[in-house]
This record gives sequence, C-alpha cells and structure tokens, in this order.
Amino acid sequence: MLIEFTVNGKEHTMDIRPTMRLVDLLREELGLTGTKEGCSEGECGSCTVIMNGKAVNSCLVLAPQVRGKEILTIEALEKDGQLDRLQESFINNIAVQCGYCTPGMLMSAKALLMANPHPTEEEIKLSIAGNLCRCTGYNKIVHAIKAASEGI
Repeated sequence: MLIEFTVNGKEHTMDIRPTMRLVDLLREELGLTGTKEGCSEGECGSCTVIMNGKAVNSCLVLAPQVRGKEILTIEALEKDGQLDRLQESFINNIAVQCGYCTPGMLMSAKALLMANPHPTEEEIKLSIAGNLCRCTGYNKIVHAIKAASEGI
C-alpha cells in the first residue's frame, strides 16, 4: 500500500503493509527511535506523537491512517542543536527521571502548548493524563510544562 505523509517536515512516500502501526513505521522504517513503545495498548503514552496538531498514541494508529497527514516526533523538538523550551524546562526542573516516558510526555505537552500557549495547571494535568510515569514524578513534570508556558 503506497502512502504519502510528512514526518518532522520531511515528505515521505512509502510502500507499507496495511496492518503496520505508526510506531513501527517511525521506529523501524524511518529510524526515529525517540518514540518509545511501552504497553502497545494505548495505556501508557510512551509512544505519543503529534498528528496534525493532536497528540496520539502511535501504537494505536495504523500506518495507512497517516496518508496525507503531518506527524511530529520527539526528534522534531530540537533544531540545529537548540533544545525546545519544553526540553530545557524538563531538564531545568528535574522532570526527567528514568526518561522512558519523557518523549511521550514532551509530545503531549507540545500538543497542548501548540493549541493553548498558556494553559492552567488543570489543563496541563489533563493533557498528560494518558502518559504514565512509573517513577511517580508528575509534580515536576507539571511544573516544567507550566514554566515552559510562562517562558521561565
């Protein structure tokens, strides 16, 4: 099945299996291994990417569904050696613990800030509700997202 789509600003035309998942397309075919696969059931959010401006679990999206869509992965946040303000805020606020959930958390937060540059704490919590941190570090993550939204 031939599909055209854009990942991190680069257009792709690929022949894929109809049953291939987006997470597999990104990791195995495009080598974008920053997107992590955790539960494979859409429960943990580790595989979160942004599709046409909305955070999605890439383990639940079939690759044919990305036809004509724009996908952003964690690799899109850093540009020319400069980290995104969210990445800097996660580092500055010690919101990165083991790091496994971090790409998904960052992409959920990025989707939120793209739609709402100045969210409330409650909106931040709702935006990352689908992302599980097994290190129990939600307070620092919420604080980091809030700080990034305030330009701190």
